[in-house]
Amino acid sequence: MPSSARVLLIPPDTRPQTLDLPVQLAAMTGAEVRVPPADMLPDFSTPGTLDWMENWVLREAEDADVLIVCLETLCLGGMIPARRVSDPLETALERLAVLAEVKRREPDLQIYAFGVIVRVAHDNDPHEEKPYYGQWGRELRAYSAAFDRHARHGDAEAGALDAARAALPPEVLADWLGTRERNRALHLAALDLLASGVLTHLCLTLDDTTPYGLAAFDRRLLEARADQLGVWERLDVYPGADEVPCTLLARALAPQTARVWVRYSGMGGAGAELIYEDRLAGELVRAQLRAAGCVLADTPAEAGFVLAVNTPGTRQANRQPDFATVDTPHRHLPAFVDALHADLEAGRPVSLADIAYPNGTERRLWTLMQPLPLGRLAGFSAWNTAGNTLGTAIAFGKLAPLVTDRAAHAEALFARMVDDALYQSFVRAEVRERLTDPSPYDLGDQRAAAEAYLRELMTPRIEALWERHFAMEGLGLTLGEAHLAWPRLFTGVFPLRVQSSMTTGQTDHPASP
Repeated sequence: MPSSARVLLIPPDTRPQTLDLPVQLAAMTGAEVRVPPADMLPDFSTPGTLDWMENWVLREAEDADVLIVCLETLCLGGMIPARRVSDPLETALERLAVLAEVKRREPDLQIYAFGVIVRVAHDNDPHEEKPYYGQWGRELRAYSAAFDRHARHGDAEAGALDAARAALPPEVLADWLGTRERNRALHLAALDLLASGVLTHLCLTLDDTTPYGLAAFDRRLLEARADQLGVWERLDVYPGADEVPCTLLARALAPQTARVWVRYSGMGGAGAELIYEDRLAGELVRAQLRAAGCVLADTPAEAGFVLAVNTPGTRQANRQPDFATVDTPHRHLPAFVDALHADLEAGRPVSLADIAYPNGTERRLWTLMQPLPLGRLAGFSAWNTAGNTLGTAIAFGKLAPLVTDRAAHAEALFARMVDDALYQSFVRAEVRERLTDPSPYDLGDQRAAAEAYLRELMTPRIEALWERHFAMEGLGLTLGEAHLAWPRLFTGVFPLRVQSSMTTGQTDHPASP
């Protein structure tokens, strides 16, 4: 793929991680990513403008090399709207057909698609799920697990399934299952497009999944169809979601297989258990590597980059510090940091994925890392689920050899540290403490106060991080006004622009909105 590749992206939504980050990663390699205008894309639970999006794809594909498309956005209005809207399957399949049409018109266009197997949310969020999930979430989760257990283990689980079904209003269960069945049918149709050559590569990912549940049941059905079609060479089915635009971008821009040396924070790190995934850390790493077009290296010397993974001692926990399962003698963080320092001193590209806790870097690790030259990392990620974090860090690492714009790379790297470390691990809790019993789902009339606190607390920390780790690199930082992506504290937006302070003609690359 040429360094000047032209990429079209239809993302899951407009959050910085799903929209801005792929643009930043492409910019650091000299590639261009074009996206639909923000007002045409999904905004939280509001669907994107679907007819306009279809026309945009057909129009823009004329001079593009790659199309990366979220099936839920193209066919149902967005990743969250796909769990809420009542659009019939026939309508969704008509929208999917635009991919076959654009491939007919532009046969050289490479189309990388991804879909998200409908999650069974871990909490009772009525805004990202159907409104009734706020009342019936616990019962729907129980049904999900009981159904899958019965599907796998037979009559021994029939009583538990009957009890779980009886605990739910029939109309609620029917609607919820109908949404899942429609989306699964959409993914089955995408597998047919993969088999016919319309799609170059397809990722079907599991968001917030568990070992037992309807997502696992759907996965098995999709995998069985993949067996029939013989498409596994160009298919990945694994835990992930929001990071997939970055994963597929790395696969498209760097199509050669990359060998990766994985360095865990504990000797048994590959065996660590994860909260929002259905497998152990080592298997998730292998799945995420494959999706990006990477394989495990046998030695650091033969690796294109080092993927440094901070795993929990035995199992992830939501609140830190956790001395029962995360910060345990099963790992030794000072030795892990020493190894990172040695890798950097040896000139090895290092991309750090911190999955000890979901939703932010481990505070102890962040403190231990401060003496390191963090601006020399190839990548950094610690956001949301382990899958989100790993996919992002792997994309950074795979694209590292292609970096031609140092300022664009620093912008992407620094933006992740600002969000994943400064905000998620420290400031988000401090903002919450200043509010009055804020809802995790909707801040309501406290949003303006939350954003004011956000700016007050974040700005000096952003500036201090920049001065310590990036200011000596011949780069300049411009900050925009921090705010929240949605009416909740979960996702902050920290607009920033990095430019070289050594030249007068600056590289033109997109900045965060």
